[in-house]
Amino acid sequence: MNQNRRTMLKASSSLTVLGLAIAAGLIKPNEAFAKAAYNEKAFDAKTMDDLMKALGGSMPTESKDITVVAPDIAENGAVVPVGAESKLKNTTEVSLLVANNPSMMSAQFMIPEGTQAKVNTRVKMGKSSDVYALVKADGKYYFAKKEVKVTLGGCGG
Repeated sequence: MNQNRRTMLKASSSLTVLGLAIAAGLIKPNEAFAKAAYNEKAFDAKTMDDLMKALGGSMPTESKDITVVAPDIAENGAVVPVGAESKLKNTTEVSLLVANNPSMMSAQFMIPEGTQAKVNTRVKMGKSSDVYALVKADGKYYFAKKEVKVTLGGCGG
């Protein structure tokens, strides 16, 4: 089968399913093509104070209900697996922060209501640093942190 035809059939079937979901009222048109808001100031923040100002919140409180998942030693700072899990009720956001990176915030995840607040990704780390999980639950911010030692540079080396 021709590759162009195959690609066209895949695209048209996806659009058909989306159209049927909108027609049935399962998805509102504005939800189907919603674009996530990008907070440029938050991703450019260098310190926790600047980050919290950009997010519009007060300084976070440390919580034992948040777990940071990261290696103790990262052999390659260019690709460090990190994650977080929140057991706080009504968690709406989970952000992963690397304190010693040029920009502190590495990732931000919006958590839909009724889903498990558990995220994983890979980040770049220039040097050893504390990795924070910043969680928004019930309109307040909480955090947990873990030190990660980098043996081979990622961001700057």
